[in-house]
Amino acid sequence: MIYQTEITLPSLGKGYHLITRQIMENLPELPETGLINIMLKHTSAAITINENADPTVRQDFESFMARLVPEGTSYFVHTLEGDDDMPAHIKASLIGQSVTIPITNHRLNLGTWQGIYLCEFRKHAGHRQLVLTVYC
Repeated sequence: MIYQTEITLPSLGKGYHLITRQIMENLPELPETGLINIMLKHTSAAITINENADPTVRQDFESFMARLVPEGTSYFVHTLEGDDDMPAHIKASLIGQSVTIPITNHRLNLGTWQGIYLCEFRKHAGHRQLVLTVYC
């Protein structure tokens, strides 16, 4: 059996945002075992799993990615939507647009300190859509 739904996240602003709760609130009761794939339908944001306890992890992500792919760099040509446009696309490709998580005992089988993050790379991004697909 496959269950699929699409959800829209509100505009969250630039940064790394824990979205585990929003995902769980939009799922039916999960099967005893299976998989869930979460796919982000955008090219200037990403989704990942990382530590959900210490907020400095989010600061460090932001600092590192800003140094790795700085905004306003003169060699970028794709800048029609602003100086954060091409850097956002590169960062999104580096992190990725989907994650797959095992389902065990009707729950997402995440580690104790793991959470699902929306990594928003645009200063003025809008709503973001996720496709949630449960395989059992």
